[in-house]
Amino acid sequence: MPAGASLQAIQLPIRDKLDEVSKTMAVIVASDLPLVGQVSAHLLTMRGKLFRPTLLLLSSQVEERPKKQAITLAAALELIHLATLVHDDAVDHSALRRGMPTVNAMFSHQISVIMGDFLYSTALTHIVELGDLQALQALTRASTEMTLGEMRQLAVAHPLKFTEREYYALIRSKTASLMRTACELGALSGARRYYDALGNFGENLGMAFQIADDLLDYREVKETTGKPSGLDLREHKVTLPLIHALREMSAAERKEVERLFASEEVSDDDIASVVRIVADNGGFEYAREREEEFAERAHDALSGLPDTVARRSLSASISYVMERHS
Repeated sequence: MPAGASLQAIQLPIRDKLDEVSKTMAVIVASDLPLVGQVSAHLLTMRGKLFRPTLLLLSSQVEERPKKQAITLAAALELIHLATLVHDDAVDHSALRRGMPTVNAMFSHQISVIMGDFLYSTALTHIVELGDLQALQALTRASTEMTLGEMRQLAVAHPLKFTEREYYALIRSKTASLMRTACELGALSGARRYYDALGNFGENLGMAFQIADDLLDYREVKETTGKPSGLDLREHKVTLPLIHALREMSAAERKEVERLFASEEVSDDDIASVVRIVADNGGFEYAREREEEFAERAHDALSGLPDTVARRSLSASISYVMERHS
């Protein structure tokens, strides 16, 4: 598979199984309670590109001997991912996700919190029914790590003192832990002897994925204004591009950044100004270099795997992460 392959091409070997994952997700969250049914239906229309289930299913086919349990594991994994998004939106009081109303915007903040809990518990219940203790341990460990990551982020008292080391610890727990688990669950479903290698691949891919995501936040522009959207800056979140730029910028530039972080109301012009400062001080280039380092580690982790279609699709997913624009 060539570098720069689309996600659709990467998913082609498992397209039929991804359809089964979507159906299984609907079965897992089915409920006789009308309100739960309404919220579940809304959430399932909001689900993303099923990237984590893709990693799980491809990992399960590395030796071309996938087990049927991979479908249930992939569905449970995606529901746990969805639960984290629901809770994130509740914490941040977000009104939109992927262009659609969030649960707390469409229903209520209370329903959002409870629904996130419901997704977690029902997903784990189905894992218990599989009787695979190692899979259950992997998922509960990831859930704990993601929760601690959220607490770590909320505990940041002085954002502009947030260090690069703390940033890596945060994205490892909030993002990379679940991608690592996706690949580990895949290994448990057909390629057990590659459990460690696939786990290392998933973690490093997750690190690259989040850095790419943080770069996108600076580089995406709003169609209405042509200016950077800068959602992280609006929420006073410090990510790798700014962490590096803070080490290089002048006193006057730092004062402008401090002014933005001290303001409750941030304008598009404020965002654009800080984005320019970050760019001028090498923040984008530095973050891209670190992203490439993690991508290389992910590539190296695949070196001992057999040369199968699944392994080639996993390799292509590295390029997809590096080159994506949304």
